[in-house]
Amino acid sequence: MDDIVFKLIGAETKRQAEGLELIPSENYVSEAVLKAMGSVLTNKYSEGYPSFKGLREWDEEEILRGVLPNYRYYGGQQNIDRIERLAIERACKLFNADHANVQPHSGANANEAVYFAWCEPGDNILAMNLGHGGHLTHGSPVTRSAKIYNFIPYGTTKDGDLDYDEIRELALSNDIKLILIGYSAFMKIPDFKRVAAIRREAEEKWGHEILLMADMAHVAGLIVAGVHPNPLEFGFNVVTTTTHKTLRGPRGGLILSMGEVGSPIKKISDKSLKNIPTLIDKAVFPGTQGGPLEHIIAAKAVAFGEALRSEFKDYASNIVKNAEALADALKERGFVLRGNGTENHLILIDMMESFGINGKLYEKALDLVGLTLNANALPGDQGGAFKPNGVRLGTPAITTRGMGEKEMIKLADWMRRVALICQEVDDSAEIESCRTDDFASIRAEVKELALSFPIPKSF
Repeated sequence: MDDIVFKLIGAETKRQAEGLELIPSENYVSEAVLKAMGSVLTNKYSEGYPSFKGLREWDEEEILRGVLPNYRYYGGQQNIDRIERLAIERACKLFNADHANVQPHSGANANEAVYFAWCEPGDNILAMNLGHGGHLTHGSPVTRSAKIYNFIPYGTTKDGDLDYDEIRELALSNDIKLILIGYSAFMKIPDFKRVAAIRREAEEKWGHEILLMADMAHVAGLIVAGVHPNPLEFGFNVVTTTTHKTLRGPRGGLILSMGEVGSPIKKISDKSLKNIPTLIDKAVFPGTQGGPLEHIIAAKAVAFGEALRSEFKDYASNIVKNAEALADALKERGFVLRGNGTENHLILIDMMESFGINGKLYEKALDLVGLTLNANALPGDQGGAFKPNGVRLGTPAITTRGMGEKEMIKLADWMRRVALICQEVDDSAEIESCRTDDFASIRAEVKELALSFPIPKSF
């Protein structure tokens, strides 16, 4: 036993139990998910894939009973194949998809695999501007994909919605190969039908197929529960997501796709949208990854099984209700919200306009009282990544702990009290020595509430 490492793990366990996680990309997993992640499956190499023949015809009992053929490069795969097939089958059921690749190590890996599957170096990809709420993997110049493909950024309107007019204009003035709707800090529900219509217009102009891709990492759990529209039902070809956040699974990636599922070892001569599931499989392995993490895939299967239960719909619905209640309570207390509220789980606050303080100062101050969120840049923000004007928060984790609208009011009260303290300092380095008694008082109240809503061991 490594005493130092496990002492630190214990300290983190205590921090999570006594504080409240408001970062919208974080959540808690069940003990069953943790157990799968810590299993002997981590010992096994399994490069390749299980058989996909007759995927829709197999149910879970048949998967457990059957001996499946596979496309692996190592022996001893009989149990691994069954677990991965189970994860694939459950993911397809959750999203009503034709195919799922459960091997991506992260959402970033999932996105890069889709680009690699469909695009050639130098191709144009239309994606959301990072400064307006997009993700690093959507074309930020510091990423590898931005050095390979030509990302054309679109932004948001003054009311915080996607600028669909700009998306259309860019799609018709540039010979694009892929349209990506996805985000890291966006509180609206995209108009997927309108984007699909833009795709059709652009295809007519440019004379070739354009892939429609949705990065739904933040709202995947809301989609499978039916409280957020599913892009696949509006003509999108691919949905990528992480498996944590609102899906409440292990950290990892997932690619859902529509089309014909073929053998991942056969050469594909027809690079068409019809064959995108197989093109993606080839892009994940051997295209961009090596051996899959089968202990994580097992944990994904467990989490997908939990999300298939009827209780998960209630959970996702409560995430949205809590976000709306928290947004309303914050507005009543002087916080200025981007988009004037939220339609999903995520809230963006302009701290400079609200209280004249920057987001990083506020993030650090909230850490001191046991409330965790993250500083976040806003459109036109001049503060950069380490001193932005905004903060980002959400309700997935606190909803997992069973909190409701009454607790959202308490959170808003604490957040206002901390914001008023922050107005007295000029720099985040000074915040720890500022009004210590007030911080201690709020910290005690946060801890009391947190301990009264313990992190559940099962769902």
